[in-house]
Amino acid sequence: MKKIGNILKKYDPKTDKYISREFQAYGIHLAEELDDYKHRGLYIRLAKTHPRPLLEKAFSFAVDSNAKNKGALFMWKLKELKNQNSKVKS
Repeated sequence: MKKIGNILKKYDPKTDKYISREFQAYGIHLAEELDDYKHRGLYIRLAKTHPRPLLEKAFSFAVDSNAKNKGALFMWKLKELKNQNSKVKS
């Protein structure tokens, strides 16, 4: 797993002109690693609105699996983690 600092070191404003925030870079990273670049906007929005620890747990779960559709597995695990957190807070 790559650290966000390493991703930002590779950031070049001339070639990556549409990525100006850290959460955008993280969302693109999620989309590329999950092999779901078609839905990169969704991952950028998730990176902006959801806590990073939840995303990291769901990401590591999906990447470590042998699933064909890692994006769907990531979304399922994220939903499960959000449900667990809401039950704990109640």
